[in-house]
Amino acid sequence: MSGTSTATGRLRRRVATVRARTNRWVVLVVLCTSLLLVALDSTILYVALPSVTEDLRPTSVELLWIGDAYPLICASLLILFGTLGDRVGRRRILLLGYALFGAASALAVLADSAQVLILARALLGIGGAMIMPATLSILRDVFPDRRERAVAIGVWTAVAAVGAATGPVLGGFLVEHFWWGSVFLINIPLMAVMLPLCRILVPESKGRADGPWDLFGALLAALGVLGVVYGIKELGIGRDPLDAAAVLPFLAGLALLVLFVRRQRRRAHPLIDMRLFSRAAFSTSVGCIVIAMLALVGLELIAVQYLQLVLGMSPLETGLRMLPLTFAAMIAGVIGSATLRRIGPRAMVACGFTLTACAVLLLCLMGEHDRPWLLGTGFVLLGFGFQSTLFGAYESMLTEAPADDAGGAAAIGETSYQLGAGMGIALLGSVMNAAYAPGLTHVTGVPAAASGAAGHSLGEAYQVAARLGGGAGAALRDAARAAFVHGLHVTLVVSAVLLFLGAVAALRLPRRMECEAPAAGDAQVREARGSSRAESSSVG
Repeated sequence: MSGTSTATGRLRRRVATVRARTNRWVVLVVLCTSLLLVALDSTILYVALPSVTEDLRPTSVELLWIGDAYPLICASLLILFGTLGDRVGRRRILLLGYALFGAASALAVLADSAQVLILARALLGIGGAMIMPATLSILRDVFPDRRERAVAIGVWTAVAAVGAATGPVLGGFLVEHFWWGSVFLINIPLMAVMLPLCRILVPESKGRADGPWDLFGALLAALGVLGVVYGIKELGIGRDPLDAAAVLPFLAGLALLVLFVRRQRRRAHPLIDMRLFSRAAFSTSVGCIVIAMLALVGLELIAVQYLQLVLGMSPLETGLRMLPLTFAAMIAGVIGSATLRRIGPRAMVACGFTLTACAVLLLCLMGEHDRPWLLGTGFVLLGFGFQSTLFGAYESMLTEAPADDAGGAAAIGETSYQLGAGMGIALLGSVMNAAYAPGLTHVTGVPAAASGAAGHSLGEAYQVAARLGGGAGAALRDAARAAFVHGLHVTLVVSAVLLFLGAVAALRLPRRMECEAPAAGDAQVREARGSSRAESSSVG
């Protein structure tokens, strides 16, 4: 009887192991689908803002918060929910994120005032902060083998890039054919499907549960990141570098983050083990993520303005013109695992930075007239290089972190992504403004006051030119276009310098991709084995 029970237990363990290893790719599909929705929502609203303005009549401050509430709240809560998932269960946090994301989307669809829409966007940010680190930390647990995990991370990063890049295309299509609420409406049926699928297919996993969860530390991190990101965004909209509205939140956030780090170093059971940053591969990967986003996100926004305001494209045409970047990013993500095994993290990230820098310099040939082949080639190289950089950095960062700290590590990576994006918008936006405004100081027939107003942005310059009319208006419009293109070239050069610095920083990454056999298998296999052993012992 005992021999029969033992054989039955072994058979059950083998079946559970095969089932778990087969289902992990299904789990990847579920995780990437949810990530796609979050990535889409980060950019899909921007093309709908004119329609929102016409319908809800928000003030300038309310309009700013409609756009910024989502990324600000999401960035500030990533560490909180990433570390909480390690304690209470990552799938549990993911399911709560799905439910909140769907409910917030319904509230946004029904919003009849700017205040309600801002609230809905803030709730979407909370849901996004639950979903993003949970997907990456579950992926770390489901794929214990580094080779397979590299493939999964390649797909994950490609989906994130596709979501962010296709957001404007999808948003432009929906706004042109329906109404602005449709950009939120698509989330509701998808989340209704994702909730039961995730409950059935995605395994629960947890990290370290030793000691109490540091709620006060999590709040310190949330408020600190919120202050820093808010200050950076305020600087990015053209405020004076010494303006208290931007400087004070930034400094306060920085002080809170310093307190958070000191608190984590003193605690016996920290939220995030700060010793991770003493590992060269981890700290360098985080730095590379920041540099990559710093160099490219602000540049992407400027490129959108170039396509729309200089070349006169519609939002939908702009999104379609940037599709080569999306396709190149997808290809880079798909082949990223094989590339990483062949050349190693150091060469992959460094070459990705270098290729992206060369693509940026190639785009310096852009002028006031459309050059489709130049833009297409530049965007393909840009997407391939950028995705290779992010893939190599994320894979190295997540592999270097212990499985028990996967939620915290994923939150650090996502927070670095958001911080780099905010810093890029502020830095490159400031460079663009500094290079653009001087070109409008001495335009024949244009008063000084009008030149000063036109120097704020190309869109405002067009408005001023329309009011002036006649020869002066035409001269101002031509001068503004030329000044914008000059500013774009300067910004591209600065971005290329940052990317080359990133390539140098990547030299601290490991030369080879070291793969070790998984010690205990993934979470599903461990759970299945545990239950099988319990059943076997009870029968015996």
